[in-house]
Amino acid sequence: MADYYELLGLSRDADLEEIKKRYRKLAFKYHPDRNEGSKEAEELFKQATEAYEVLRDPEKRSMYDRYGEQGLKGSAGPGGMGGFDFSDAIEIFMRDFGGLSGFEDFFGASGARTQRTTSRKGKTIRVRVSLTLPEVAHGVKKTLRVSILEECEPCGGSGAKSGTKPVVCPGCGGAGEKRHVQRSVFGQFVSVQPCQNCHGEGRIIQELCNACRGEGRTRGDTEIEIEVPAGVTAENFLTLRGRGNVGPRGGPRGDLVVLLEVEDDSRFSRDGSDIFHELPITFSQAALGDEVQVPTMEGTAQVTIPPGIQSGDHLNLKELGLPDLNGHVRGDQIIRVIVWTPTNLNAQQEEVLENLRGVETLAPEQIRRRTHRGFWSRVKEAFTGG
Repeated sequence: MADYYELLGLSRDADLEEIKKRYRKLAFKYHPDRNEGSKEAEELFKQATEAYEVLRDPEKRSMYDRYGEQGLKGSAGPGGMGGFDFSDAIEIFMRDFGGLSGFEDFFGASGARTQRTTSRKGKTIRVRVSLTLPEVAHGVKKTLRVSILEECEPCGGSGAKSGTKPVVCPGCGGAGEKRHVQRSVFGQFVSVQPCQNCHGEGRIIQELCNACRGEGRTRGDTEIEIEVPAGVTAENFLTLRGRGNVGPRGGPRGDLVVLLEVEDDSRFSRDGSDIFHELPITFSQAALGDEVQVPTMEGTAQVTIPPGIQSGDHLNLKELGLPDLNGHVRGDQIIRVIVWTPTNLNAQQEEVLENLRGVETLAPEQIRRRTHRGFWSRVKEAFTGG
């Protein structure tokens, strides 16, 4: 076989970029897709690729410069090993220059697949944050302490021992994938699989960093401040883009997802933007009316209980509920009135109620149906005269 340098039209001191440039030009000229049926073009394509595969590899090139083709016979892989054939040539071409029939790079469609780094994104972190109902009403800032994977300081995230760097994977030439070409009567088929040697990253680490064991990241605790807007629910969550774990060996960060939980409040229940408060009152308050203080999201408010109110009736405090998430409207605070039935009456209380029973009248039928009992209506009628 002709001298590899002469075959590619190169000087002995040509650099890698010049080697690639000359090979691409010859590969384009002799590629079988442009010279269908030409055995001569096929052979020249194979020879150019074999020369390129040797000269692009510093170790093989050094052996070739010192001992010629004889120096390569003990080497593994294509290039001077005696087993280099046309399928090897196609695979190498597709590996380094890729694309449909391998020509996108020549026509400016996708660019050469020389060396690439397939950086894996870090995993998303999910944390739960508990909120009180007042915090939901007004919004809140919280500081979270999160266990997170950060870039390893000793190796700068590369995963390689200090003073060293990852090297281009010899198995895929930095492409991160292997391409297998099959030819049939129906045309040329290309299958692409991640390189098993570098796991699709295009680089391998020869000496691992002692601190991270090649991961390029170490775990630590960090504080992250979040701002929760008013009006959120337990169905909402916050996504902080790029605040999660850093990816392996220089990969981009994942996200931090904050899942919101709203604590139960003994004073209130919630339905959307409205909040409900149950207000227990006595017989006399229900029958005669009263002025009482009730808790609100803002503190307390005075509420007027109208005479004759029924157990289960509602009183509305307009716009004292929760804001909606957009902040445009605010819900109401709705007070459910519960008339409290006393137990363990003393003698005086029993006497008063016995006297009441003697003068009270039956409640109207419709009120009895609504409350399912006529007792509270009879109390009202006894005090109001019906």
